[in-house]
Amino acid sequence: MPRYKLTIEYDGSPFVGWQAQTNGLSVQHVLEAGFKGFCGENVKVNGAGRTDAGVHALGQVAHVDLARDVACDTLRDAVNAHMRPHPVAIVEVEAVPDTFEARFSAVKRHYMYRIVNRRAPLTLDRGQAWLVHKPLDADAMHNAAQALVGRHDFTTFRSVQCQAKSPVKTVDEISVSRYADEIEVICRARSFLHNQVRSFVGTLKMAGEGKWTRRDVEKALAAKDRSACGPVAPPDGLYLLQVDYE
Repeated sequence: MPRYKLTIEYDGSPFVGWQAQTNGLSVQHVLEAGFKGFCGENVKVNGAGRTDAGVHALGQVAHVDLARDVACDTLRDAVNAHMRPHPVAIVEVEAVPDTFEARFSAVKRHYMYRIVNRRAPLTLDRGQAWLVHKPLDADAMHNAAQALVGRHDFTTFRSVQCQAKSPVKTVDEISVSRYADEIEVICRARSFLHNQVRSFVGTLKMAGEGKWTRRDVEKALAAKDRSACGPVAPPDGLYLLQVDYE
């Protein structure tokens, strides 16, 4: 039974998230329906990360097993055609060994969060970024973010609904950069807790406004208490950029 690795791009705005649920349409459901339309098989598309409702992806990765071999380009184009008009696209398909697991074989995940920092409302970026009117100091945000890099107990920065067995994670990098009116927060780690990146961003916004210092972020981390977290940033600005494998 051949296995295929899929690199997927999607606008998360109309979906309840990646994972199939009973309360609305998911990205996973759209993909599985696309495969059903193409080859008539009821397959499971296994993703590398379970993005929340409204969260986007430029490089989500998944794997799927089919009953027969199909040329990768044919598979990509055919399934994309069956997913129209949903804002989901398979960008690349690669045949992989059956030992490859999109989730468990991943060695690093890269997320980006977009903040548009201006007074004017969003037009083209509506639903694609977090609009923050008050001026933000990106350098202060970057400095505060370094308190979150490394191996820590991130209880403060995970959702109370998080199902991870342990709150301890290793964050390899957090960078905050400004490009004109846009601020980008990049987070890289092997894996993340539920709502961890959005919790980081909401807290770093406090630093950008001058309400918190790096020391305040350190205290929030050390508290290991969800109530010590800053506000959770909305899903609109979060993107799963890339997933790395050996």
